[in-house]
Amino acid sequence: MEHNPTAHWEAMQEGNVFYRRQQVYSIPGKLPNLSDYIVAGCVYGGPLALMRDSSRLIALSGGTTPFAKAQIHVYSPAGEPILIFSWDQGKIIRFGWTLDERLAVLNEEGVYRLYDLQGDYQQYSLGNEAAEMGIIDARIHENGLVALTGSLILLEIKGWDGAKPLTLSNPGTHVEVLLSVEATVYSVDNLETTDQRLSRGPFSHLCPSPNGKSLALLTLSGTLWVVSTDFQRSLAEYDTNAVPGVVGDVRQVVWCGNDAVLVTWESTVVVVGPFGDTLQYFYSGPTFAITETDGVRVVGPESCDFIQKVPASTVSVFRPGSTSASAILYDAWEQFSRRSPKADESIRSIKPELAAAVDECVDAAGREWEPYWQRRLLNAAKFGKAFLDLYDPTDFVNMGQALKVLNAVRFFEIGIPITYAEYIKLSPAQLIGRLTARNLHLLALRISSFLHLPPSAVLKHWACAKILQSRPTSTSAESGLDDRVICDAIVQKFAQIGGADVSYAEIAKKAWEVGRTDLATRLLDHEPRASDQVPLLLNMKQDRLALTKAVESGDTDLVYHVLLHLQKRLALGAFFRLIEEGGPSLALASRLLQVYAREQNREMLRDFYYSDDRRVDSAVLSLTEAATMQDPTSKITAIKAAQKFFSEDKERTFEAKMMDESSRLLTLQQQLEKEADGKVNFFGLSVNETIRACLINGMSKRADKVKSEFKVPDKRFWYVKLHALTEIHDFEGLDAFARSRRSPIGYQAFVNHLVEKGHQKEAVSYVARCDANKRIELYVLCGEWRMAGKECKDRGDKAKIEDLIKRCPNSLIARELEHIATTMR
Repeated sequence: MEHNPTAHWEAMQEGNVFYRRQQVYSIPGKLPNLSDYIVAGCVYGGPLALMRDSSRLIALSGGTTPFAKAQIHVYSPAGEPILIFSWDQGKIIRFGWTLDERLAVLNEEGVYRLYDLQGDYQQYSLGNEAAEMGIIDARIHENGLVALTGSLILLEIKGWDGAKPLTLSNPGTHVEVLLSVEATVYSVDNLETTDQRLSRGPFSHLCPSPNGKSLALLTLSGTLWVVSTDFQRSLAEYDTNAVPGVVGDVRQVVWCGNDAVLVTWESTVVVVGPFGDTLQYFYSGPTFAITETDGVRVVGPESCDFIQKVPASTVSVFRPGSTSASAILYDAWEQFSRRSPKADESIRSIKPELAAAVDECVDAAGREWEPYWQRRLLNAAKFGKAFLDLYDPTDFVNMGQALKVLNAVRFFEIGIPITYAEYIKLSPAQLIGRLTARNLHLLALRISSFLHLPPSAVLKHWACAKILQSRPTSTSAESGLDDRVICDAIVQKFAQIGGADVSYAEIAKKAWEVGRTDLATRLLDHEPRASDQVPLLLNMKQDRLALTKAVESGDTDLVYHVLLHLQKRLALGAFFRLIEEGGPSLALASRLLQVYAREQNREMLRDFYYSDDRRVDSAVLSLTEAATMQDPTSKITAIKAAQKFFSEDKERTFEAKMMDESSRLLTLQQQLEKEADGKVNFFGLSVNETIRACLINGMSKRADKVKSEFKVPDKRFWYVKLHALTEIHDFEGLDAFARSRRSPIGYQAFVNHLVEKGHQKEAVSYVARCDANKRIELYVLCGEWRMAGKECKDRGDKAKIEDLIKRCPNSLIARELEHIATTMR
């Protein structure tokens, strides 16, 4: 028969407050004598870590085998062994637990490791200063640690990701450290060190409450003093020497929730209330206490107990003589169960408060450890809500789900004695994380499904654990067989359970870290996100596969990321060969590399073209560079290089010839500039412009040489010379040039150009040399209407002269043209 919940209650504060000690697990003989060991307990029902205290002598006889000196053992609160590992990194200064149940172990050289419950660890350091000066003390909390160096400097680590240590006076920190020094306490925060100017010290124990509002201090004389954390208000005092029957010194001073302080001796535990009231509990041997959110967990030789202030909802329901609505509701349900008509009367009496009574019964169910009382309280709440017209059952349903989860994890084989308040504070996801850390994947998966949480975190941890546990066997024909089987098992499990959100890349990374590259590659084939695939493939040095995956994704940024990574890591020849051997599948990578190199690294682009035997592209690159060069010699060299590349391609003979002529022209232009004493800029001009520049600057023989050397056609040369001599107004030279030989461009070009440049008078002399049928209009173009009329007379063209009369600009010219016309009659 189940004991009434009030059977373990003990009253304090004149019966207004109750405390209870609940046995969570019976563990006789499962743990060694705790007085011989340094112990660290993890909150939220976490495990215990034990290391032999080297300062104490241990008798070798007895039933329990002592631990080796350099070993740390980890036990569940149910006394079941979880982990054992050896330590070979020097003297341990302190060890403690993080919020996610990793054991932080710090040595005297400032090196600390974070062990998970499978024995794997990550190692970090507090830096060179800590290594040189040494660590003399430290405190480890859930989210970091504070260490005191040999030079009395406080170093803080925030978080457990290997962050750089900060001195505590650094303004970026948010931790306050209390140091008991002689008779006072120093408070060290992010701004200053403050002497609290106390006179009651020195203090042997100093412990803040879970909410950070109160502080418990134990003086060397044995006085327990509770003050506010600002030391402005004294809350309670208690003389621990007055406790009857205690032997030896105080072992621990910890908080029981936020309202009471627990003081432990060798086999005695005393709860000290806020008004000096005490409760005394006895054990058969040494104990270790761990402060929890709403109580304190005490591990003794025979049992693991939980001491707490009885929750208000539980007191309201079960307190003897209680007349609260929740107590009446519970009584009504019991009467209903016995088919008593008084149940209806009781329900009617609390009708206005029935909703609150139902909520209180639901909350009280969550505070009970025994499933028997949980069910009874939930049945009472269920009975009460049946009489309510409007009631949101969400809390009732959530409580039922939470209690199923809590009862499952509290089972001794699991060994996580977490309370409902801690479950709410920690969150179901964190609890599932603690189960996976113990490799309890099936339970974690069932809880995730039961609470409708995504199973991705559990599946990921399961897959990583499976990889670690299933090494290739020596009897296998090949290690790849094991990799294929494991990969298929993981993929099938994910498909079966619904692991669409799980990143195969993260699992593949774990496989790679333990040396199973083939398995990692197989897993990455199932990763749908190329952005997750590619970085790991690069780390695994699967270069071609990484580049192929990046190209297949179509993400140019990702392709560039791979290309730049490979360029830095590989020799240039190997880098180019990787791209070239990829063929059409890596064509995009090749193009993107060329685009990047053309803008950022021309030298690499030149090497790439050369290695790929791309002569034409190499020639074009040389030409592109030549176009931007200012130094004449460099420009000529670049063009000669382009000519060489073109000449090596049989289909590019024309381009090779053009490059040869271009380099010869530039060389000739250098000579012309020297002859002109640098007063005329020839370099970079075209052939036509070079001839023009020679003519303009009186170097007609050089112009003829350029014409001859570069085989400039006569027509083009005449046009260039016509324009050049017109530009410098050398009309005598132009006339001599026109008379030197028969013009290959005719003389109408002379007339048109001179007129265009405004030299109609000089153009007239060339009209007579033009074709007869064009002279009339050319005279008109030159403004010589009379000569046009005479030309009409000479040709006997009356119609044309009449047309001229109509078009002439004024009457004077019209009369002269009419006179010429009359002479033609």
